Amino acid sequence: MVKDEGLLPTSSFKARGLGVAVSMAKQFGIRHLAIPSNGNAGAAMAAYGAKAGIKCTVFCPDDTPEINIREISRLGAEIFKVNGLINDCGKIVREGKDEVGWFDVSTLKEPYRIEGKKTMGLELAEQLNWELPDVIFYPTGGGTGLIGMWKAFSELQKLGWVGKKLPRMVAVQADGCAPIVDAWRQGKETAELWENANTIAAGIRVPVAVGDFLIIRAVNESNGFAISVSDNEIVEARDFVSKTEGTLLCPEGAATLAAFEKSLSEGLVSNNDRVVLFNCASGLKYSLPKVKNTLNKDQAVDYSMF
Repeated sequence: MVKDEGLLPTSSFKARGLGVAVSMAKQFGIRHLAIPSNGNAGAAMAAYGAKAGIKCTVFCPDDTPEINIREISRLGAEIFKVNGLINDCGKIVREGKDEVGWFDVSTLKEPYRIEGKKTMGLELAEQLNWELPDVIFYPTGGGTGLIGMWKAFSELQKLGWVGKKLPRMVAVQADGCAPIVDAWRQGKETAELWENANTIAAGIRVPVAVGDFLIIRAVNESNGFAISVSDNEIVEARDFVSKTEGTLLCPEGAATLAAFEKSLSEGLVSNNDRVVLFNCASGLKYSLPKVKNTLNKDQAVDYSMF
């Protein structure tokens, strides 16, 4: 099964966390928010910030998909493209707190984004009639969604709303940026900075995650695992599912399908498992292939080509 987060406001799962974070910022009287973003978080903060009347400043890597850059700008936030990765953008936000006076809404820098992301787990439980799946494949960058869902499941269990068996949580990353996978395989509690991070899945191109130990802890407590896939596998999975299922996955979502297929072939999951893949944003957030076919209405149509 695919949980399609692309249907949410601003077309990504980031609306969940930022919707709560910005609402609480409004309640506390905060007037200026800043965030480092690979695109979708910045768009979500900009949208809710516009509604709340809060000034928003967003810093994105300079190769962030152009549609995200334009979306953030159109929603009224001030956006800057940075010649680096998201951790470089995070450094700018962190170091500017005292001088500018903005509030840092980076991953796990405040307590409310994770509470918003927790709704993924609550909603999934409700939609499946309180019978949780066996395995959840989640595209993991900063990891708030994975951490938040695991928190939600634990709370539901304490309330008696779900049974003792909780899903195995699988952290999915790209081969070109897999610090969590590397740390998990080595049995470490924290991950090292991933040098020269590179993948077409911009949302999971996070060289260092603040909550790395929480991600790894959730994976281990759930008896799950961490796995990475290549960009070629991501593209193949995306193209396959769009042409056979009519679902346009974002690259991060396609990574979960590629990881599922890889895990199935390696015996990490079985054909009997109920599996949920998270598609974290609309596929329209990324540039799509150009169409080259044309027809001239003023010339005879060669119908044999069809």
